[in-house]
Amino acid sequence: MAMATPMASHRLWQWRAFHSSTTFHRIHSTQSPFLNISSSPVHVAARNLSLAVSTVPLLTSNPQTDEQQQTTNNNNKKDQFLLGKSEGELRKLAKELGQQTYRGKQLHDLLYKAKLKDLDEQNQLPLKFREDLKNAGWKVGRSSIHHAVSSADGTIKIGCPLRCTFCATGKGGYSRNLKPHEIIEQVLVVQELFKHRVTNVVFMGMGEPMLNLKAVLEAHHSLNKDVKIGQRMITISTVGVPNTIKKLAAYKLQSTLAVSLHAPNQKLRETIVPSAKSYPLEALMKDCKDYFEETGRRVSFEYTLLAGVNDSPEHASELANMLHHWGRGHHVNLIPFNPVADSDFQRPYKKAVMAFVEVLERHKVTTSIRQTRGLDANAACGQLRNEFQKLPLAA
Repeated sequence: MAMATPMASHRLWQWRAFHSSTTFHRIHSTQSPFLNISSSPVHVAARNLSLAVSTVPLLTSNPQTDEQQQTTNNNNKKDQFLLGKSEGELRKLAKELGQQTYRGKQLHDLLYKAKLKDLDEQNQLPLKFREDLKNAGWKVGRSSIHHAVSSADGTIKIGCPLRCTFCATGKGGYSRNLKPHEIIEQVLVVQELFKHRVTNVVFMGMGEPMLNLKAVLEAHHSLNKDVKIGQRMITISTVGVPNTIKKLAAYKLQSTLAVSLHAPNQKLRETIVPSAKSYPLEALMKDCKDYFEETGRRVSFEYTLLAGVNDSPEHASELANMLHHWGRGHHVNLIPFNPVADSDFQRPYKKAVMAFVEVLERHKVTTSIRQTRGLDANAACGQLRNEFQKLPLAA
C-alpha cells in the first residue's frame, strides 16, 4: 500500500509491506510481513512486525524546515489531533473538558490499543466528552488508504526535496512534511493490516527525516512510550543535513542513526547527492564521529551501488580507508541499485557486489547487503513514487 501522503485537497497513502525472511532497511526478521511507508518498510520478526515510516508527503515546492512549516501552519487555523498525545496529556485534556482524568486513560487505550479511527465509532466515552472534543477542534488523526498494489514477493505498495540522482522519490517533488500523528498512523495501519505488532521502525525516505526533526522526535517519543516500541528497535535515516546530527545527538536516544553515504569522496558524492555541496563529506563524517562519541551508538552508513559509478574495488578500498580515518563505531549497509524510470544508472552484477563486500571485509569493515523486495511493484528502496505522479505536481 502506501504511506500517508496528503496531496493538496486530498490524502494519498503510499506504503509497501514485505513478506520475507531477510533484512530490509536495517531490520532483521525471521518471517512474514514487511512494510514501507514513505520517510520514511515493515518486517515481521517471529510474529512481530518491523516498519519504515515516511516523514514527508508528496508535491512540489521549495524545501522547508519543520520550524518554517510551523510558522506557516500557525497562520492558519488547524485541527488538533489526538494521535500522538501521551496518556498524561490526554488525562489533562479530559480534566480541562470537565471529565474525570480516567477518561483520558480510556481515550489513550482506544487510540493505541483499539486503533480508534473516529470519535463516533464507539460509545465507551461519554457522548458529552466526545462532543466537547469535536467542538474544541479535536480529531483522531486517522486517514483512509487511497490505493494499493502487490508484488509477487509479498510487497504491497510524501515527497522528498533532496533529489538524489538515483532515487525516484526525489523526482516526484516535495509539498510538505508529515505531522507527528501522520507518521504514527503509518505504524498503526501496518499492525491492523497484518494483525501483528510492529517491533522495528525506520524513519527514512520518502522524505528527509532531519528536515522534519521536530515531528520525527515527537513521533519517536510516542512510538516508544505509547505504541511500546523499544528505542533500540528504531532507526533514524538521513542523507545529511547541516547541524541536525548534532541536534539529534543531544537527545541521547538509544536508536540507530543511518547516514546515506553513497560515495567515498566529496567529488563523487556531489554528483550523486546534490545536497552534499552544502554539507561537505568531511563535515558530515566529523558529525558522525561526534554522534558516536556522545551517544555510544554505532552509525550505519547506507551505500547504494551504482554500476560503473561507485561500485569498483577501488571505491570500496577508499570507503574503508575513510571510515577507519574517522574512527570506530560504524557499519556499512550496501544497497544494489533498484531500477528507476528515466534514470541512466544500472544495477551492478552480483559479482561486482560481492567483490565490493570482499574488499570492505578485508579492511575489517562490518558489512551487510540489503536484499531487494518489491521490484515488480516499483516499491523497492529508491523506487517509491506513486504511478499517478510521473511529473512533479504543482504546489
